[in-house]
This record gives sequence, structure tokens and C-alpha cells, in this order.
Amino acid sequence: MSEAGANPTSAATSGAEPGHVAVVGGGIAGLSAAHFLAAAGARVTLYEGSDRLGGLGTFFAWRDIHLERFYHCLLPSDRHLLPLLRDLGLDQDLYWKETGFGFLRGGRLYGLNTPAELLRFDVLPLLDRVRVGLTGLWGSRCSAAGLDDVTCEEWLTRLSGRRAFGSFWKPMMQAKFGQRYHEVPALWFWTRFNREKGGKQERKGYIRGGYKRITDRLAASLAEHGCSVRLSAPIEQVDLDQRGRPVVRVQGGPPESFERVVLTPPPQPLRRMLAGGRLAAALERADPGVDMQGVVNAVLMMRRSLTRYYWAAAIDEDIPFQGIVESTNLLDRSDTGGVHLFYLMNYVHRTDPEYSRDDADVLRDYLAGLRRLFPDLRDEDVVDRFVFRTPFVEPLYTRGYSRRKLPHALVPGRVYLSTSTQVYPDVTSWNGATGLSRAVVDTLLGECAR
Repeated sequence: MSEAGANPTSAATSGAEPGHVAVVGGGIAGLSAAHFLAAAGARVTLYEGSDRLGGLGTFFAWRDIHLERFYHCLLPSDRHLLPLLRDLGLDQDLYWKETGFGFLRGGRLYGLNTPAELLRFDVLPLLDRVRVGLTGLWGSRCSAAGLDDVTCEEWLTRLSGRRAFGSFWKPMMQAKFGQRYHEVPALWFWTRFNREKGGKQERKGYIRGGYKRITDRLAASLAEHGCSVRLSAPIEQVDLDQRGRPVVRVQGGPPESFERVVLTPPPQPLRRMLAGGRLAAALERADPGVDMQGVVNAVLMMRRSLTRYYWAAAIDEDIPFQGIVESTNLLDRSDTGGVHLFYLMNYVHRTDPEYSRDDADVLRDYLAGLRRLFPDLRDEDVVDRFVFRTPFVEPLYTRGYSRRKLPHALVPGRVYLSTSTQVYPDVTSWNGATGLSRAVVDTLLGECAR
């Protein structure tokens, strides 16, 4: 490593402007980082490897509308994303509805949104139902202090009891994290629970025209600020030159130099981008080595509804997916082309054979599982169907992760990170990514001013 790369703290000169900043990745983390940088006066070039912006919020065309490949919603507690939408002039296009959570077990559908519904939840003995309810109440009121150092399994077992953990909490944890569920810190659960409910009536929001509206408006804002957005620009390598300045090389293209760079890809592709260069050792020293769970997602358009809930957990062993999101219990039908829109998700590691199964096989099995849950479902009820998958969705956190996660500045003054694994303890979401990018850009600007 050159001296400039080995002692990078002097890279940002006192009182310097941001200058020309590269942003790698066109998901919400990259788009929001570019937006904040442009507003601060930086010249920005954003690189996206695919042919469209949005990351996990990318869409597909269906009839005369655009739908998300993976389900999304807003929450009233989204303290980072909602201000960004106001900045973009989109807040008037939001709408909100009360939603609910369902639980499918043994062919029966239970609601779990009120104390009365919980008392009728005969999957658990009465005492366990009471303890699960008290767990939720305590989770909405207790401090988060110390929860990063205890697992969900330990914490929830202590509060709800071993039997309730095994038959209620554990299947939902396994649905999200597979066999790594027992390593996840209780802080993950606490943050997620308080974002979703916090002891109050569940309420969610959406934006008219879908998340494509947000992506398009961010792209337009970047263009208004004179930023360059380069699509279909997969990155071959990011490195430091002999002067310690970031260099970005697109596959098949020449190296391009910048004052600073913000990197947003997940750690696995990020390691490939930095391999063999001066930045590889810096990432190796900082990287906690967290792995990520992927998802296989079937999207169904149907002529009928199935439940009154936005999300229903499906944890029976013979069901090939782990949850049903009936988006039209939130979305206006004008945003779905008049059909009922469903997402059937299966969180699975990218190395698992289930991840790479043929789309036709996935759809056949998912629809068969849906018929087991809803025997009156007919073939003609399904208007259309699609399968989408992505390898990096949910970090597989372990105890004490807050102390180990990647720093905002990999090389202070030069190279910054805004990846999904840094959002913790916030929930991995557009809100969490926006908040992280705001903090990373603030760090970058602060180092420029010193």
C-alpha cells in the first residue's frame, strides 16, 4: 500500500469542498447519498451496474402500470424517509391505512392484533398467550440497553417461556434467518417490533404510483443538480491511486479519478470490487464478516382477496413459503391495475438449492401451498404470476454486532461506506438506508470542513 493509502487521514484538506464524488450503487442508499451530496454542492457521478435504478425497490411493467418486484411500504415511524419525500415534493402523494398481522397454523388463520385475538389464539396454552402478550407490551416500553449482547432466543424465551418460543417465535425467526436464527441479537427484534407496532394499532403507508415515483423523482433531482447517472455500468474495481485519490473502473472502461467515493453495495460484491487493490486490506481490517440472507419472491395478481391482513405468517412445514403479503389490503386498487396483489416470500441463503430453483417449479409449489391454506382457491382466480429473487436482503447479525459493524469512513476523507449491513440496529428498509446515507454524507462533509 502506498503511503497515501496507509495514512489516509490527511486526504481531506482543511476547509475543502466535497469536489467530485463517485457514488457506487443506484439503490435507495446510493440515490439518497447522491441527493444529499448534490444538495451540499458536490459534483456527483452515480454508477449503477443494472439498467435501472432502485435496488430492491426496482419494478417490473405489468399491463399499463409498474409494480415492485419485492413488497414495500411506509411507516409513520420512518423518520428518515418521510423527510426525504417532503424534500422531493412527494409527501402529498402518500396515503395511509390501518393494517394487521395474521398467523396461519394448521390450516387456520388467526389475527394477532388485539388482546382479544391473542386470547383466542389456541395454538398456545392460555398462560403462554398471556406471556406472549406481555412480551409485546414489555417490548414496546423497555429500554434497548444491553439487547445487542443477548440473543432473541434467550430474551424471548425468558419473557414468553420456552414452549411459546418454540411454537410461536422460533418459526418466525427461522423463516427470516434459517438455522442462523439463534445468533440474532434481541436488539434486532426490539427495533423491528417498535417500528412496526410499538404497542399501537398497526398503520402503514404507500405512495401513489409506487416506489418508482420515488426513484424517478430522485433521478430527476440529481439531473437538476447537474449530476451524472450512469446505468449499465458494472464496476470492475475501486482503488486508490498513488496520491491516495479514489479511482473507479467500469468493466471495459478506463479508470476515472475522484476526490471521494461512497460505496453502497453489500459486503460480498464490495469485496470483489476492492480485491487486489490498496483498499482490500482496509476492508479486511474493518469487515465483521457478516453474511446475508437472500429471498425468492413470487408475485401473484388475483381476482380475489384471501385475508384481511397486510401480512400473514405461514409457518407450517408443508408450506413452501414463509409469509403472504396481501398488498391490496394497503394499496389502492388503482396502484395495482385493479387486481389483488400478493407477495409470497421465502428467505433463503443464496447457496441453498431452493434459491436457484426453476421459476416454473417455484410457482407450481407456491400455488400448491397456497391451495392447501385456502382450499377454495381456483386456477381462474390467478390472473398472472412472476418470480423474482435477490441474493442479499437481510444481514445475518450476531451478538454484539453494533460494536463490529463497518465504519462510515473506510478511508477518512476519501472512501465512505453506506451498506445494508451498517443500518443495524435500524431495520433494513428504505427508511434505514436513507438514514444511514444521511449520516455517512454528514461524516464526509464534516471531514471536508476540518
